[in-house]
Amino acid sequence: MSERVALEGNEAVAEAMRQINPDVVAAYPITPSTEIVQNFAQFVSDGKVDTNFVAVESEHSAMSACLAAAVAGGRVMNATSANGLALMWEILYIVSSLRQPVILTLVNRALSGNINIHCDHSDSMGARDTGWVQIFAEDVQEAYDNLIQAVCIGENMDVRLPVMSCLDGFILSHSYELLQVEDDAAVKEFVGPYQASNPMLDIENPMTFGPLDLYDYYFEHKRSQMEAYPVAKQAIIDEGKRFGEVFGREYGLVEEFMTEDADLIVVALGSTCGALRDVVLEQRENGVKAGMLKIRAYRPFPAEEIANALAGASAVAVLDRAASFGADAGPLYHEVTSALYTNGKAVPTNNYIYGLGGREILPEDLSSVFDDLQQVASSGQPASPISFLGLRE
Repeated sequence: MSERVALEGNEAVAEAMRQINPDVVAAYPITPSTEIVQNFAQFVSDGKVDTNFVAVESEHSAMSACLAAAVAGGRVMNATSANGLALMWEILYIVSSLRQPVILTLVNRALSGNINIHCDHSDSMGARDTGWVQIFAEDVQEAYDNLIQAVCIGENMDVRLPVMSCLDGFILSHSYELLQVEDDAAVKEFVGPYQASNPMLDIENPMTFGPLDLYDYYFEHKRSQMEAYPVAKQAIIDEGKRFGEVFGREYGLVEEFMTEDADLIVVALGSTCGALRDVVLEQRENGVKAGMLKIRAYRPFPAEEIANALAGASAVAVLDRAASFGADAGPLYHEVTSALYTNGKAVPTNNYIYGLGGREILPEDLSSVFDDLQQVASSGQPASPISFLGLRE
């Protein structure tokens, strides 16, 4: 039976992995994701799963082993953070290009330098063009739910793409929350048995993987890969709806919170959305028509849905927990403003960089964003292309 239990984020992810019972987990430890594979390795040792757990010598080797296991025809999972993801870089592109639905939990952490083990989104933003589906969690419950859905999204026979299920390091990974853990049998039924696609070990139907691909065909192969992402976008919607029908918690690409009549809307992803909800309610009590747009699925990017959600606003702010060095603003801001422009929506938009290296974001910081937006709404122009929240001047 399902039960309400208190788990920290890493424990919740490991519990979901136990229920999914993948064929192979190949991993290398790195803070703050270490607990996930540590707890899962205990499940393996205790005989609670029949997973082949491979302890490798680096994160590059971990993703290489995951790729090999997936090509062989197995359901494969992994977990990492920051510098570990960076060391996987080469293989991330190969996994998506070969259309292997490896499932990776990414516990978001700042990338060096200087060395920092706390949360920001520089790792996942750096990997945004590797071809992986990316889903972000607001809380521990969603981290648990997202991982279960990720398996079904990636393994969809029309999608066949790897999925990153992202949660904020320490803020979620090491924080206890009371969440609903579903019945083992129900989770098993929801994800279903693994269906391999052209497994290499099927010797009756030999296949070639990863051949030399020069200018005569490489372009066409990249173009054909792009066809998977609109399908993946729909799969996120479909699996989120199916999850709601089975377990009572429905998910989509984005979540609108009090945006129907909002003049001022703040766009964010990850755990910050939880704090934003409280600030929006406080603003409403003070007579401000405030709202929040939570982006759950960052890849494929839901441009049309975002533009439609923001179309009625007088002013918008986009919160970036990552810097895009050399650009005039953060990565999320660029994509949100592009979505607005492409879909014919003219809304003045501010950008805020915040929380780098785990810097705390306070309610008064978020309230100040709405104060700024009131000025933007009055003037019709953003105050500046980029601002910083919580920065010591």
